[in-house]
Amino acid sequence: MRLGLTAFGPAAKVDAVPKPLSLPFDPIARADELWKQRWGSVPAMGAITSIMRAQQILLAEVDAVVKPYGLTFARYEALVLLSFSKAGELPMSKIGERLMVHPTSVTNTVDRLVRSGLVDKRPNPKDGRGTLASITDKGREVVDEATRELMAMDFGLGVYDAEECGEIFAMLRPLRVAAQDFEDE
Repeated sequence: MRLGLTAFGPAAKVDAVPKPLSLPFDPIARADELWKQRWGSVPAMGAITSIMRAQQILLAEVDAVVKPYGLTFARYEALVLLSFSKAGELPMSKIGERLMVHPTSVTNTVDRLVRSGLVDKRPNPKDGRGTLASITDKGREVVDEATRELMAMDFGLGVYDAEECGEIFAMLRPLRVAAQDFEDE
């Protein structure tokens, strides 16, 4: 599910892929002006609405690239994570921690990858209650092919150069630190 967008910001969740709006005005700038008139200037409203729209656009573009592989971006991220691990496998709890998602989401994601033959699951011999997920050879092939395509389209960020991508990363980092995603060095 993705957030929709109205002239006043994020709206109800929708499944539709965002289509070019081709509006004769910027609806987020218009909403910002109307917001200022009614409640005063709150730059954070325009910023969050822009971020949400950008997330919607990027997710649609990336999902379109990985869809032919039977993936969503979430499943692609799980495959990449497994491919990065030394043994090609991780406990389900570690996958959730590293992808920053709820355990139920990890189970759903991994189960779909198992049904696709891209991942295997087995009991964790080091933890009798845990489960290990491991990438299959087919999973490695799929993640390599999908990664080549995603890199070719710059993960949807081709309108920015390398320096600007670094600036975006740096600009969003304090938000992630404040959310305690990780300890700031």
